[in-house]
Amino acid sequence: MAEILCVRCGQTNPQLERAPLRSELGERVRREICQLCWDQWLRYQTALINHYGLDVREREARVFLTENMEAFLFGAREPGAEG
Repeated sequence: MAEILCVRCGQTNPQLERAPLRSELGERVRREICQLCWDQWLRYQTALINHYGLDVREREARVFLTENMEAFLFGAREPGAEG
């Protein structure tokens, strides 16, 4: 498994085997985020879904999760902030 220097944790760790999303954001995650930080995001995402009672079939929920994913992984915004 290839290793990368993760932009989130600053450590050299295993890279994701494939993009987690079929989008440019998914490709960016694969290029810049290690498997360990991605696993942390998945746990945090589950907590957000449960806390806010999100229905991921709804567009607003998916937008909320995407914004929080970017904040969590890349520091774009404060994670957990609604908007």
